[in-house]
Amino acid sequence: MITREEALILGFKANREHQRTLGRIATALHWHYKQGAFRLEPFSETNLNESEPSPVPDISLFDEESYTTPVIIEVNDTSGVRNDLLRIRTVLHTTDFGVVEGFVYDFARNEWHKYHRDKGDITENPAFCEAINLDLATLLEVIPSAAF
Repeated sequence: MITREEALILGFKANREHQRTLGRIATALHWHYKQGAFRLEPFSETNLNESEPSPVPDISLFDEESYTTPVIIEVNDTSGVRNDLLRIRTVLHTTDFGVVEGFVYDFARNEWHKYHRDKGDITENPAFCEAINLDLATLLEVIPSAAF
């Protein structure tokens, strides 16, 4: 467990709604992965580089074959969206983890934001993930009971 002071320094934000939404998205992604819908394995709160300190997105989609992470997803409320998008842009352009698509889901407004390494901000259908050919917004609609 971290102290309050450490949380303030590190910027942790793990309120119930954040965790609830993160869990729903991660569970639905894992269910689709187990069904064979795509080959990128979803991980929650996992370092992009396991051998050294590195960014830890809320959700990452890992490619075991290329050992890269083509997709990262952050979950936040409206007040944190802008900073999450800045962090995503930084990760996509200054690291070598293979991240191509970065998403931020604003659970307060039910809005998706997307940044693509080569295309920049995506405003048309910003919940669509090219790497897995899936509209991420559908993950929050209904979670199959078999996922639990």
